Amino acid sequence: MAGSVCVVPFIFLLLLVGCAARPLYPLPGRRNDRSKKPLQTFRPYNIAHRGSNGEIPEETAPAYMRAIEEGADFIETDILASKDGALICFHDVTLDDTTDIAEHKEFATRKRTYEVQGVNMTGYFHVDFTLKELQSLRVKQRYPFRDQQYNGKFSIITFEEFISIALDAPRVVGIYPEIKNPVFINQHVKWPGGKKFEDKFVETLSKYGYKGSYMSKQWLKQPAFIQSFAPTSLIYISNLTDLPKIFLIDDTTMPTQDTNQSYSEITSDSYFDFIKDYVVGIGPWKDTVVPVNDNYLLTSTDLVARAHAHNLQVHPYTFRNENQFLHFNFSEDPYNEYDYWLNKVGVDGLFTDFTGSFHQYQEWTSPYLDGEESAGKLLDKIASLIAKYRN
Repeated sequence: MAGSVCVVPFIFLLLLVGCAARPLYPLPGRRNDRSKKPLQTFRPYNIAHRGSNGEIPEETAPAYMRAIEEGADFIETDILASKDGALICFHDVTLDDTTDIAEHKEFATRKRTYEVQGVNMTGYFHVDFTLKELQSLRVKQRYPFRDQQYNGKFSIITFEEFISIALDAPRVVGIYPEIKNPVFINQHVKWPGGKKFEDKFVETLSKYGYKGSYMSKQWLKQPAFIQSFAPTSLIYISNLTDLPKIFLIDDTTMPTQDTNQSYSEITSDSYFDFIKDYVVGIGPWKDTVVPVNDNYLLTSTDLVARAHAHNLQVHPYTFRNENQFLHFNFSEDPYNEYDYWLNKVGVDGLFTDFTGSFHQYQEWTSPYLDGEESAGKLLDKIASLIAKYRN
């Protein structure tokens, strides 16, 4: 896929999702299509953070479809659970900020106060709603300075529907799901047989054929990274699947949500030595990699170099195009920011709200034709020479 975006199919997909009743489950003929263009692996990964949510409300089917059209290598999602145990794609533990829950008078008595990561929060929590109730809500754009025209048009989707969007893509598109707030989920949602959130999460991935270690033949067919801020969840899941895992790292002031470890502890060389047995990389907040003061970047830390020394990839988050998110060093130009992080800091992929702009940058600076396809042509020439020699 080049830098241009095909608009007509996208509009059709919006109509399909908004109006049709077809569930977004994988079509067997499409899932096993060997003619699909493979995942690119010669340049850093373009990870669509909650879909192309700079344009369309986050975690919705159209946001993910848009990201695929724009060239995402992976579509990223946050996985939570409903009261009745369904796995859904949603970021916040409360519904208040990104849905129209306030307009649903039938749910007015559902507001609760729960402790989440040591802090009391009040709002409408997804764990107090069934899947059917959650799907009666409509999603809205998180930020008021972004396009509001799609507010109220799309519903919350399930983990299975998210997977089907990736499998239904015309090329190989990876998924990058996060086990979101596992401690909170396991406290409030119960599954039969004593199963945990993590068990249901891996069962869903296995059901749709996701397996294999990083860069294995199985993995390249259906690529997936599993991510979490909770190290105990990642370690538990390591006993359930060999899919590659990414340890997310929060702000320097935030301890881990399940083990209460400090930022300095979890980014130490000794901890990297320990966690590398369970994960293939880390996903740090970008301002912890390169500190910021008065909206100017300071000297980069050695976090990326040390992670690489421990054979860990680095996928920082979150890159956004708006001026309020761009540090002054980049002259309000997201392409300058991409250049800095890829060529000076040296990361292996990044999470972006604007998949299209990152894809354009990648195509301008390291186009697909100059990478894997050229290598393929070279191999063809070598094979031809060998054939002539044998003859």
